[in-house]
Amino acid sequence: MKQTTFSDVEFAGKKKSTRRERFLAEIDAATPWPALVAGLLPYYPKGDGRGRPPIGLERMLRMYIAQQCLGLSDEGIEDAIYDISSVRNFVGVDLTHESAPDATTLLKFRRLLEDNALTARVFDEIKAHLASKGLSMREGTIVDATLIAAPPSTKNKDGERDPEMHQSKKGNDWHFGMKAHVGVDMATGLVHTVVGTAGNVSDVTQAHALLHGGEKVVLGDAGYQGVAKRPENADKAISWHTAMRPGLRKALKKNKLGRAKETLEHTKASVRAKVEHCFHVVKCLFKHRKTRYRGLAKNNAQLLTLFALANLVLARRYLGSAHTQVASTA
Repeated sequence: MKQTTFSDVEFAGKKKSTRRERFLAEIDAATPWPALVAGLLPYYPKGDGRGRPPIGLERMLRMYIAQQCLGLSDEGIEDAIYDISSVRNFVGVDLTHESAPDATTLLKFRRLLEDNALTARVFDEIKAHLASKGLSMREGTIVDATLIAAPPSTKNKDGERDPEMHQSKKGNDWHFGMKAHVGVDMATGLVHTVVGTAGNVSDVTQAHALLHGGEKVVLGDAGYQGVAKRPENADKAISWHTAMRPGLRKALKKNKLGRAKETLEHTKASVRAKVEHCFHVVKCLFKHRKTRYRGLAKNNAQLLTLFALANLVLARRYLGSAHTQVASTA
């Protein structure tokens, strides 16, 4: 039985709950913990009875998810467990008789997930959980991509930037990093497919990989012009709706036909706007604006976890929540 400390009493009796506390409470309530633990358990090491037994799988999973939601490093989440009561309660650590898992233990757990492609399992389990609540993927998909910067520094043992990241031009600016390509359900805005590539990979080349197979309609921005003519999409019975290039849209005449085309573009843009919601959660709420690791494999594994958790945040509007709003954590 857990011993109640003066700190616990003070925390429980405070008059105001913080945004971080409310945010973690919502993630805790929305996450299908039993399904995730059951999916990962076959890969988690068992104790041999001779040394120190491994830390419980659910605790390590909670520590990993808290790290991703709060945008912290391995050392940062370890310190947060000691410093912040809401994080400590989410992970389930009682400091009166145990210490928090250290950063090295979390590193080994993350490598276990990466080596066995288990973040894809986490993504699929959460997607299945939401589908069981009635949020299944339907007939329409919105495709889009966002740039995620990578550190350009060459101050490392190789003396070079990450060779798997590349330059990409957006407007008149150049960006170094990778792209997160997503397929989003048109009705709910939930992500059903995630593909990570180098920053110089064209959006249109990944459109076929972002489909779940049941689409009748697909929307994309101007970067997907010509997608229907590509050989990988030629045999698909899909109605593709891509945005007009900005230069052509600005040149539309102010006559009846031009106004009709402008109205159509505005309608397509208002539907496509749903795809920006998951990017907002990952980049602004989870603070994932820059890659944390070298190489595409590790970063792709992290993207699957981040977009799975973003789905839980976005699903609140359909499933209901004890709180009506989740703000960015302090």
